[in-house]
Amino acid sequence: MIRLKLGLLCVFAVCVAVTLVGCGGGGSGSASPSFTLSAAPGVTVVPGGPAVTTTITVDPANGFSGSVSLSASGVPTGVTASFTPTSTSSTSALTLTAAANAPIGGSTVTVTGVSGTLSNRAAISLSVGQITHVVIIFQENRTPDNLFQGLCTYTGSPGCDPTGANPLQYNIASQGTTSTGQVVQLAPAANGLVTNYDLGHSHYAFLDACQYDASNNSCGMNGSDLVPCTPAANCPSLPSFQYVPASYVQPYLTMAETYTFGDQMFQTNEGPSFPAHQYIISGTSRIGATNPISVSDNPNDDSVNGEPYAGCLAPTTAYVLGIDISQSSPKTSQSDIDFPLCFEHPTLTDLLDSASLSWKYYAPMAGSIWTSPDAIQHMCQPYSADGKYDDTVCNGPDWTNADPKVVIENSGAQILTDIGNGELAAVTWVIPDGANSDHADSNTGGGPSWVANIVNAIGTSQFWANTAIIVTWDDWGGWYDHVPPPTIRDSYEYGLRVPLIVISPYAKPKYISHQVNDFGSILKFIEEVFALPNTIDYTNPSAPYADEYALGDLMDCFNFNQTPLQFSQVEAPLKAEHFLNDTSPPTPPDTD
Repeated sequence: MIRLKLGLLCVFAVCVAVTLVGCGGGGSGSASPSFTLSAAPGVTVVPGGPAVTTTITVDPANGFSGSVSLSASGVPTGVTASFTPTSTSSTSALTLTAAANAPIGGSTVTVTGVSGTLSNRAAISLSVGQITHVVIIFQENRTPDNLFQGLCTYTGSPGCDPTGANPLQYNIASQGTTSTGQVVQLAPAANGLVTNYDLGHSHYAFLDACQYDASNNSCGMNGSDLVPCTPAANCPSLPSFQYVPASYVQPYLTMAETYTFGDQMFQTNEGPSFPAHQYIISGTSRIGATNPISVSDNPNDDSVNGEPYAGCLAPTTAYVLGIDISQSSPKTSQSDIDFPLCFEHPTLTDLLDSASLSWKYYAPMAGSIWTSPDAIQHMCQPYSADGKYDDTVCNGPDWTNADPKVVIENSGAQILTDIGNGELAAVTWVIPDGANSDHADSNTGGGPSWVANIVNAIGTSQFWANTAIIVTWDDWGGWYDHVPPPTIRDSYEYGLRVPLIVISPYAKPKYISHQVNDFGSILKFIEEVFALPNTIDYTNPSAPYADEYALGDLMDCFNFNQTPLQFSQVEAPLKAEHFLNDTSPPTPPDTD
């Protein structure tokens, strides 16, 4: 192998993004006294909701000391804007209020400041809508065919059409074809989610399941019998063709049948958890901002003295396979990326920080392949005082501040506690531990209850009215699925199908979305909700990330003009108290 040494539209909320335009009197470089205007971005307002205030600041230059009169133009119908005070030499509070019947949509509001013959403006991107919080619950390793067979027998649904021809039915199949042409009926797993074996879900396993045909750049989806299963002694016949009976996942079925189920959601990447979790915060698994080498698998060695560590906290013996995404074929050879496994490129959290929007990332373990911020150098900041990598601690403020943005918790207790205390960030990622994941050979069957209790906590809180909850799975886990990726974009995109549930007062009820989406679609949705730039790495248009070329934007899952849905408790075998009182140490994720 070659070893590569690794170097280091806001549509539904009112958001503010400022562009300064100078008029008269010269700028700060002029000898004459003058001023500019600036405003804090990231403001959100809801029709019929409370007034929201942002600060307009007068920035004097060259000895300017006058008072500036402020006014606003371009304010849309149903929205009022007022300044306190209307004239200032320092700051003024701009208060925005949207009436209950304010039309949904975007506009540009111009704040003009005038002092004598001097005039300057700030352009504000303004949108009126309902969503002020987005929560991404990222479960583990399942496909729709494996996990949601129960939707096909649900009496309130129209059933399943595995051809995908009937838009009113779920696209879920109960049988598949092997590499030898044998038609296999999917079989119920004896213990539901719980197995004593695991299926391969590496990039190589993707190639097995996909059965890529270069002549038409597509997957034949007839190689699941070739996906490895370990340990072999525990594996049933044709293990990939098993499915989870409905009784083990009833909370998932309840959510899917009540709100919107997306049956055309695909991994962006063609591999396992480590790169998938990089895609869900940044739309890429590149090792550098414009480097075409992308992480394609899990690290070979993610433990230090028996404890799991990955990313910037990986041991010096660690390496991970990478693939050149400038190549077109998924059969492109993979090469080793050596320690340090600490990558550096922009993420969605950078856009949120720039817009002064709050975010939280709840995960059970530092250094886990499922804890994506620990693999980003500027987020983890792993260097210790002696200039060497610290192999156990991320030192960045996202981790170490008094109110950290990366929250290491156990079994979902902290996210449940925070919601109960009236604390929920604008954007939240929630990651399970092994026991409460749906990962084969890791979980204890609690995953559906774990998800249901987070949803219930939001649904019974003040946040329900303005929240979108996105539940999806990080990779296909080696299980059979009959739907091929919509296209093969390059050597590592797109991957196999995973389930999607969208829960919100504005989610279309009892709806099957056939909109084609991928992980980049989630990022694009967040950017549209909060009026962020439409690409994470907007400084490098020649090296776009998945948010920029996303297959969709999840909008088919929503109807923002419908009467908001009332929340109904999702029944689950394990209640919130189980997770709040669970003091068992978190179990690590998979290594394949």
